[in-house]
Amino acid sequence: MKQRLLSGAILIFLLAAVVFFNQSFPLALNIAVALISAFCIYELLRAIGFVKRLFISIPAITTAAIVPFVVHSEITFLVLCLYTGVFFLGLLAHHKDVSFSELAVIYSMVVIIPVAMRTLTDLRKLGGAHGMFYVLIAILAAWAADAGAFFVGTFLGKHKLCPNISAKKTVEGAIGGVIINIGIMLLCGYLFSGVFYQGTREVNYLMMAIVGLVSGFTSILGDLSFSLIKRSCHIKDFSKIIPGHGGILDRFDSVIFTAPAILLLVSYFPLVVT
Repeated sequence: MKQRLLSGAILIFLLAAVVFFNQSFPLALNIAVALISAFCIYELLRAIGFVKRLFISIPAITTAAIVPFVVHSEITFLVLCLYTGVFFLGLLAHHKDVSFSELAVIYSMVVIIPVAMRTLTDLRKLGGAHGMFYVLIAILAAWAADAGAFFVGTFLGKHKLCPNISAKKTVEGAIGGVIINIGIMLLCGYLFSGVFYQGTREVNYLMMAIVGLVSGFTSILGDLSFSLIKRSCHIKDFSKIIPGHGGILDRFDSVIFTAPAILLLVSYFPLVVT
């Protein structure tokens, strides 16, 4: 428990550093997202057993690192098309050693993970002057829901949610995580509007609550989805790089699902009204 709390505090500190340097060095967010995306793909390749097959791992990791720096969706599409071409060239050249069914999960994750993580930079752009607030909300919403579910499930959990996928997750934890997440989103709105801006900026508290509700469910979905992959690979964590949490992918699996959902929501209903 202590390791988990300490590691969580360090992650929040690093996130705060990215926010602090956003004005002077805006590429810090892109670099952070690129490193996270690339490491997630590396951990996945390692879990599946293909990290040493360079014709697979090098294009995959490189693509994951490039996508977060791309500004226009047309160029993102071009990058993914290029990766697809290289992917199938490698498959054709090594078809006796590997099959498409083995590589399908890698291909899908190389497309999904970097694009999903890049929505954090899209949120910054969408939020304008308050872009980093949107980014913070997307990350904190995923982490708060996960932490809430963990603590509520630890102390109050009795009914298993998906025992065949994740033995520790409970129905009580999931419900508690969603409720806590809504509360934390409302608190974030108050801190942003009432404390940081002293009431000169107004937050849409209804949208903050909706974000907490939706991200509570997407966080669970992301966590369970990657737990299913881990179970199929017969591993507990994708790596041990973050004590108490596992790997980078273990920590950001919920963000991969939550950030795009929040981007969709705030594209139509902004969090900051004035």
